[in-house]
Amino acid sequence: MPPSPSSDYPRDLAGYGRELPHAQWPGGAKVAVQFVLNVEEGGENNILHGDDASEAFLTEEPTTALPGRRNLNVESQYEYGTRAGFWRLRRMFAERGLPVTVFGIAESLRRNPELVAAAQESGWELASHSLRWINYAALDAETERAHVERAVQIHADVCGEAPLGWYTGRNSENTRRLVVEHGGFLYDSDSFSDDLPYWTDVEGTAHLVVPYTLDNNDGRYVNTYGFQSESFSSYLTRALELLLEEGAEFPKMMSIGLHLRISGRPGRAADLRRFLDLVAERSDVWVARRVDIARHWRTVHPAAQWLPGSVDPLARDGATAGRPLS
Repeated sequence: MPPSPSSDYPRDLAGYGRELPHAQWPGGAKVAVQFVLNVEEGGENNILHGDDASEAFLTEEPTTALPGRRNLNVESQYEYGTRAGFWRLRRMFAERGLPVTVFGIAESLRRNPELVAAAQESGWELASHSLRWINYAALDAETERAHVERAVQIHADVCGEAPLGWYTGRNSENTRRLVVEHGGFLYDSDSFSDDLPYWTDVEGTAHLVVPYTLDNNDGRYVNTYGFQSESFSSYLTRALELLLEEGAEFPKMMSIGLHLRISGRPGRAADLRRFLDLVAERSDVWVARRVDIARHWRTVHPAAQWLPGSVDPLARDGATAGRPLS
Protein backbone atom coordinates (compact mmCIF):
# COMPACT_ATOMS: atom_id res chain seq x y z
CA MET A 1 0.00 0.00 0.00
CA PRO A 2 1.47 3.41 -0.96
CA PRO A 3 2.19 5.94 1.78
CA SER A 4 -0.51 8.45 2.57
CA PRO A 5 -0.08 12.24 2.57
CA SER A 6 1.09 13.49 5.95
CA SER A 7 -0.88 15.96 8.02
CA ASP A 8 1.74 18.67 7.54
CA TYR A 9 1.98 18.19 3.76
CA PRO A 10 -1.31 17.11 2.19
CA ARG A 11 -0.01 16.23 -1.28
CA ASP A 12 0.62 12.62 -2.32
CA LEU A 13 3.83 12.55 -4.35
CA ALA A 14 4.29 8.77 -4.10
CA GLY A 15 1.15 7.32 -5.63
CA TYR A 16 1.32 3.60 -6.39
CA GLY A 17 5.09 3.69 -6.73
CA ARG A 18 6.76 0.57 -8.10
CA GLU A 19 3.95 -1.78 -7.02
CA LEU A 20 1.21 -0.98 -9.55
CA PRO A 21 -2.15 -2.66 -9.06
CA HIS A 22 -3.37 -4.77 -11.97
CA ALA A 23 -6.38 -3.04 -13.49
CA GLN A 24 -7.99 -6.31 -14.68
CA TRP A 25 -9.84 -4.49 -17.45
CA PRO A 26 -12.68 -6.49 -19.03
CA GLY A 27 -11.66 -8.92 -21.76
CA GLY A 28 -8.03 -8.76 -20.70
CA ALA A 29 -7.63 -5.33 -22.34
CA LYS A 30 -4.20 -3.73 -22.09
CA VAL A 31 -5.56 -0.18 -22.04
CA ALA A 32 -8.87 1.40 -21.03
CA VAL A 33 -9.45 4.30 -23.42
CA GLN A 34 -11.89 6.99 -22.33
CA PHE A 35 -13.18 9.85 -24.49
CA VAL A 36 -14.60 13.00 -22.90
CA LEU A 37 -16.69 15.62 -24.69
CA ASN A 38 -16.72 18.87 -22.74
CA VAL A 39 -20.01 20.77 -23.09
CA GLU A 40 -19.40 24.31 -21.83
CA GLU A 41 -21.24 26.48 -24.35
CA GLY A 42 -23.78 28.71 -22.64
CA GLY A 43 -22.08 28.37 -19.25
CA GLU A 44 -18.94 30.39 -19.90
CA ASN A 45 -18.15 33.89 -18.58
CA ASN A 46 -20.54 36.41 -20.08
CA ILE A 47 -22.20 39.56 -18.74
CA LEU A 48 -25.45 37.98 -19.97
CA HIS A 49 -24.88 35.38 -17.27
CA GLY A 50 -24.24 37.99 -14.57
CA ASP A 51 -20.44 37.90 -14.85
CA ASP A 52 -18.18 40.95 -14.70
CA ALA A 53 -16.46 40.27 -18.02
CA SER A 54 -16.45 38.19 -21.18
CA GLU A 55 -14.82 34.76 -21.60
CA ALA A 56 -11.16 34.57 -22.68
CA PHE A 57 -10.23 30.91 -22.07
CA LEU A 58 -9.71 28.24 -24.76
CA THR A 59 -10.52 30.48 -27.70
CA GLU A 60 -9.22 30.35 -31.28
CA GLU A 61 -6.89 33.32 -30.93
CA PRO A 62 -5.36 35.16 -27.98
CA THR A 63 -7.89 37.42 -26.32
CA THR A 64 -8.49 39.13 -23.01
CA ALA A 65 -11.59 39.37 -20.90
CA LEU A 66 -13.59 42.52 -21.63
CA PRO A 67 -14.84 44.05 -18.36
CA GLY A 68 -18.54 44.89 -18.53
CA ARG A 69 -18.78 44.01 -22.22
CA ARG A 70 -19.76 41.10 -24.41
CA ASN A 71 -17.20 39.61 -26.81
CA LEU A 72 -19.29 38.51 -29.78
CA ASN A 73 -16.31 36.87 -31.50
CA VAL A 74 -15.75 34.58 -28.53
CA GLU A 75 -19.48 33.99 -28.09
CA SER A 76 -19.81 32.80 -31.67
CA GLN A 77 -16.84 30.45 -31.26
CA TYR A 78 -18.60 28.84 -28.31
CA GLU A 79 -21.87 28.75 -30.22
CA TYR A 80 -20.23 26.74 -32.97
CA GLY A 81 -19.71 23.94 -30.48
CA THR A 82 -23.38 23.22 -29.87
CA ARG A 83 -24.68 24.35 -33.27
CA ALA A 84 -22.29 22.24 -35.39
CA GLY A 85 -19.40 20.64 -33.50
CA PHE A 86 -21.46 18.38 -31.27
CA TRP A 87 -23.37 16.86 -34.15
CA ARG A 88 -20.25 16.18 -36.21
CA LEU A 89 -18.52 14.48 -33.31
CA ARG A 90 -21.62 12.51 -32.36
CA ARG A 91 -21.84 11.08 -35.88
CA MET A 92 -18.15 10.12 -35.81
CA PHE A 93 -18.41 8.27 -32.51
CA ALA A 94 -21.73 6.65 -33.44
CA GLU A 95 -20.38 5.34 -36.75
CA ARG A 96 -17.67 3.48 -34.83
CA GLY A 97 -19.78 2.44 -31.84
CA LEU A 98 -17.47 4.21 -29.40
CA PRO A 99 -18.96 5.28 -26.03
CA VAL A 100 -18.35 8.74 -24.58
CA THR A 101 -18.56 10.58 -21.28
CA VAL A 102 -19.91 14.12 -21.46
CA PHE A 103 -18.58 16.63 -18.95
CA GLY A 104 -21.61 18.89 -18.99
CA ILE A 105 -21.79 22.36 -17.49
CA ALA A 106 -25.24 22.42 -15.89
CA GLU A 107 -26.24 25.76 -17.39
CA SER A 108 -25.10 24.57 -20.81
CA LEU A 109 -27.12 21.36 -20.56
CA ARG A 110 -30.14 23.37 -19.46
CA ARG A 111 -29.84 25.57 -22.55
CA ASN A 112 -29.31 22.62 -24.92
CA PRO A 113 -32.02 19.99 -24.27
CA GLU A 114 -31.74 18.52 -27.77
CA LEU A 115 -28.05 17.87 -27.19
CA VAL A 116 -28.87 16.11 -23.91
CA ALA A 117 -31.47 13.95 -25.62
CA ALA A 118 -29.03 13.00 -28.38
CA ALA A 119 -26.32 12.07 -25.88
CA GLN A 120 -28.77 9.89 -23.97
CA GLU A 121 -29.97 8.23 -27.17
CA SER A 122 -26.34 7.31 -27.84
CA GLY A 123 -25.98 5.76 -24.38
CA TRP A 124 -23.37 8.29 -23.33
CA GLU A 125 -22.64 9.15 -19.72
CA LEU A 126 -23.59 12.66 -18.65
CA ALA A 127 -21.27 13.69 -15.82
CA SER A 128 -21.36 17.09 -14.15
CA HIS A 129 -18.87 19.78 -15.14
CA SER A 130 -20.18 22.04 -12.34
CA LEU A 131 -22.75 24.81 -12.66
CA ARG A 132 -20.69 27.26 -14.72
CA TRP A 133 -17.49 27.29 -16.81
CA ILE A 134 -15.79 29.83 -14.55
CA ASN A 135 -12.79 29.94 -12.22
CA TYR A 136 -13.94 28.48 -8.90
CA ALA A 137 -10.63 29.28 -7.23
CA ALA A 138 -11.88 32.88 -7.21
CA LEU A 139 -15.05 32.01 -5.25
CA ASP A 140 -15.50 31.40 -1.54
CA ALA A 141 -16.45 27.96 -0.27
CA GLU A 142 -20.07 28.85 0.50
CA THR A 143 -20.69 30.14 -3.00
CA GLU A 144 -19.05 27.08 -4.53
CA ARG A 145 -21.13 24.82 -2.29
CA ALA A 146 -24.28 26.50 -3.56
CA HIS A 147 -23.07 26.00 -7.15
CA VAL A 148 -22.50 22.28 -6.52
CA GLU A 149 -26.02 21.90 -5.17
CA ARG A 150 -27.55 23.92 -7.99
CA ALA A 151 -25.55 22.03 -10.62
CA VAL A 152 -26.79 18.66 -9.39
CA GLN A 153 -30.38 19.88 -9.24
CA ILE A 154 -30.32 21.28 -12.77
CA HIS A 155 -28.57 18.15 -14.04
CA ALA A 156 -31.24 15.93 -12.49
CA ASP A 157 -34.03 18.06 -13.89
CA VAL A 158 -32.59 18.14 -17.41
CA CYS A 159 -31.18 14.61 -17.62
CA GLY A 160 -33.75 12.78 -15.52
CA GLU A 161 -31.20 11.61 -12.94
CA ALA A 162 -28.38 13.05 -10.85
CA PRO A 163 -24.81 12.78 -12.18
CA LEU A 164 -22.56 10.00 -10.89
CA GLY A 165 -19.33 11.70 -12.00
CA TRP A 166 -17.93 15.18 -11.37
CA TYR A 167 -15.28 17.37 -12.99
CA THR A 168 -15.00 21.09 -12.32
CA GLY A 169 -11.78 21.72 -14.23
CA ARG A 170 -11.31 25.30 -13.09
CA ASN A 171 -11.55 24.07 -9.51
CA SER A 172 -10.56 25.34 -6.08
CA GLU A 173 -8.90 23.78 -3.05
CA ASN A 174 -12.42 23.27 -1.65
CA THR A 175 -13.94 21.49 -4.65
CA ARG A 176 -13.31 17.84 -3.77
CA ARG A 177 -14.37 18.33 -0.16
CA LEU A 178 -17.61 19.97 -1.28
CA VAL A 179 -18.30 17.22 -3.83
CA VAL A 180 -17.79 14.52 -1.20
CA GLU A 181 -19.86 16.50 1.27
CA HIS A 182 -22.73 16.62 -1.22
CA GLY A 183 -22.47 12.87 -1.77
CA GLY A 184 -23.84 10.50 -4.35
CA PHE A 185 -20.87 10.55 -6.72
CA LEU A 186 -19.02 7.42 -7.81
CA TYR A 187 -15.96 9.47 -8.72
CA ASP A 188 -14.50 12.86 -9.55
CA SER A 189 -11.91 13.64 -12.21
CA ASP A 190 -10.32 16.82 -10.86
CA SER A 191 -6.84 15.32 -11.03
CA PHE A 192 -4.15 14.74 -13.64
CA SER A 193 -1.84 12.80 -11.33
CA ASP A 194 -1.97 9.19 -12.52
CA ASP A 195 -2.62 6.68 -15.30
CA LEU A 196 -4.95 4.69 -13.03
CA PRO A 197 -7.92 5.45 -10.78
CA TYR A 198 -7.05 5.80 -7.12
CA TRP A 199 -8.72 6.18 -3.74
CA THR A 200 -8.23 9.21 -1.54
CA ASP A 201 -9.34 9.98 1.99
CA VAL A 202 -11.46 13.13 2.30
CA GLU A 203 -11.98 13.82 5.99
CA GLY A 204 -12.60 10.15 6.75
CA THR A 205 -14.58 9.38 3.60
CA ALA A 206 -13.09 7.13 0.93
CA HIS A 207 -13.46 8.81 -2.44
CA LEU A 208 -12.52 7.48 -5.88
CA VAL A 209 -10.61 9.67 -8.33
CA VAL A 210 -10.57 8.79 -12.03
CA PRO A 211 -7.83 11.10 -13.36
CA TYR A 212 -8.31 13.25 -16.44
CA THR A 213 -5.79 14.67 -18.93
CA LEU A 214 -4.41 17.96 -20.20
CA ASP A 215 -1.89 16.49 -22.63
CA ASN A 216 -4.22 14.16 -24.58
CA ASN A 217 -6.48 17.17 -24.84
CA ASP A 218 -7.54 19.27 -27.83
CA GLY A 219 -7.18 22.37 -25.68
CA ARG A 220 -3.56 22.25 -26.79
CA TYR A 221 -4.69 23.41 -30.22
CA VAL A 222 -5.49 26.85 -28.81
CA ASN A 223 -2.99 27.40 -26.00
CA THR A 224 0.72 28.09 -25.93
CA TYR A 225 1.51 24.40 -25.39
CA GLY A 226 -0.19 23.48 -28.66
CA PHE A 227 0.59 21.08 -31.47
CA GLN A 228 3.10 22.75 -33.77
CA SER A 229 5.27 19.91 -35.07
CA GLU A 230 2.81 17.01 -35.07
CA SER A 231 -0.90 16.36 -35.27
CA PHE A 232 -3.18 15.58 -32.35
CA SER A 233 -3.85 12.10 -33.72
CA SER A 234 -0.12 11.39 -34.01
CA TYR A 235 0.41 12.36 -30.38
CA LEU A 236 -2.53 10.20 -29.26
CA THR A 237 -1.28 7.27 -31.33
CA ARG A 238 2.19 7.41 -29.78
CA ALA A 239 0.67 7.57 -26.30
CA LEU A 240 -1.55 4.56 -27.01
CA GLU A 241 1.35 2.56 -28.44
CA LEU A 242 3.41 3.05 -25.28
CA LEU A 243 0.47 2.23 -23.00
CA LEU A 244 -0.22 -0.93 -24.99
CA GLU A 245 3.41 -1.96 -24.56
CA GLU A 246 3.28 -1.30 -20.81
CA GLY A 247 -0.15 -2.87 -20.60
CA ALA A 248 1.20 -6.32 -21.37
CA GLU A 249 2.30 -6.33 -17.72
CA PHE A 250 0.39 -3.50 -16.06
CA PRO A 251 -2.71 -2.24 -17.92
CA LYS A 252 -3.37 1.49 -17.64
CA MET A 253 -5.98 4.07 -18.55
CA MET A 254 -5.83 6.66 -21.33
CA SER A 255 -8.09 9.70 -21.25
CA ILE A 256 -8.75 11.90 -24.28
CA GLY A 257 -10.30 15.34 -23.69
CA LEU A 258 -12.29 17.00 -26.48
CA HIS A 259 -14.25 20.25 -26.77
CA LEU A 260 -17.18 20.75 -29.12
CA ARG A 261 -15.92 24.12 -30.37
CA ILE A 262 -12.38 22.80 -30.91
CA SER A 263 -12.41 19.21 -32.16
CA GLY A 264 -15.81 19.83 -33.71
CA ARG A 265 -14.17 21.97 -36.40
CA PRO A 266 -13.78 20.06 -39.71
CA GLY A 267 -9.99 20.04 -39.93
CA ARG A 268 -9.54 18.86 -36.37
CA ALA A 269 -12.39 16.36 -36.62
CA ALA A 270 -10.76 14.86 -39.71
CA ASP A 271 -7.52 14.39 -37.78
CA LEU A 272 -9.31 12.94 -34.74
CA ARG A 273 -11.02 10.44 -37.05
CA ARG A 274 -7.65 8.80 -37.70
CA PHE A 275 -7.28 7.95 -34.03
CA LEU A 276 -10.90 6.82 -33.68
CA ASP A 277 -10.37 4.37 -36.55
CA LEU A 278 -7.25 3.02 -34.88
CA VAL A 279 -8.94 2.52 -31.52
CA ALA A 280 -12.06 0.96 -33.04
CA GLU A 281 -9.91 -1.75 -34.66
CA ARG A 282 -8.04 -2.78 -31.49
CA SER A 283 -9.28 -5.89 -29.69
CA ASP A 284 -6.91 -5.26 -26.77
CA VAL A 285 -8.40 -1.84 -25.95
CA TRP A 286 -11.47 -1.35 -23.75
CA VAL A 287 -13.26 1.84 -24.79
CA ALA A 288 -15.50 2.77 -21.87
CA ARG A 289 -17.41 5.56 -20.25
CA ARG A 290 -15.89 7.03 -17.15
CA VAL A 291 -18.64 5.66 -14.95
CA ASP A 292 -17.89 2.16 -16.30
CA ILE A 293 -14.25 2.52 -15.29
CA ALA A 294 -15.29 3.79 -11.84
CA ARG A 295 -17.65 0.87 -11.28
CA HIS A 296 -15.04 -1.61 -12.45
CA TRP A 297 -12.40 -0.16 -10.12
CA ARG A 298 -14.78 -0.19 -7.19
CA THR A 299 -15.38 -3.89 -7.79
CA VAL A 300 -11.81 -4.98 -8.47
CA HIS A 301 -10.03 -2.57 -6.08
CA PRO A 302 -12.55 -1.55 -3.38
CA ALA A 303 -11.79 1.25 -0.97
CA ALA A 304 -11.28 -1.10 1.95
CA GLN A 305 -8.25 -2.55 0.16
CA TRP A 306 -6.51 0.83 0.00
CA LEU A 307 -8.02 2.95 2.76
CA PRO A 308 -8.98 0.56 5.58
CA GLY A 309 -9.54 3.45 7.98
CA SER A 310 -11.95 5.34 5.74
CA VAL A 311 -15.64 4.84 5.08
CA ASP A 312 -16.99 4.40 1.54
CA PRO A 313 -20.64 5.47 1.85
CA LEU A 314 -21.52 4.03 -1.56
CA ALA A 315 -20.26 0.59 -0.56
CA ARG A 316 -23.31 0.43 1.70
CA ASP A 317 -25.62 1.58 -1.06
CA GLY A 318 -25.48 -0.99 -3.82
CA ALA A 319 -28.53 0.47 -5.53
CA THR A 320 -26.69 3.77 -6.06
CA ALA A 321 -23.27 2.40 -6.87
CA GLY A 322 -24.50 -0.27 -9.20
CA ARG A 323 -27.63 1.14 -10.78
CA PRO A 324 -27.66 1.15 -14.57
CA LEU A 325 -26.99 4.41 -16.38
CA SER A 326 -29.45 5.25 -19.12
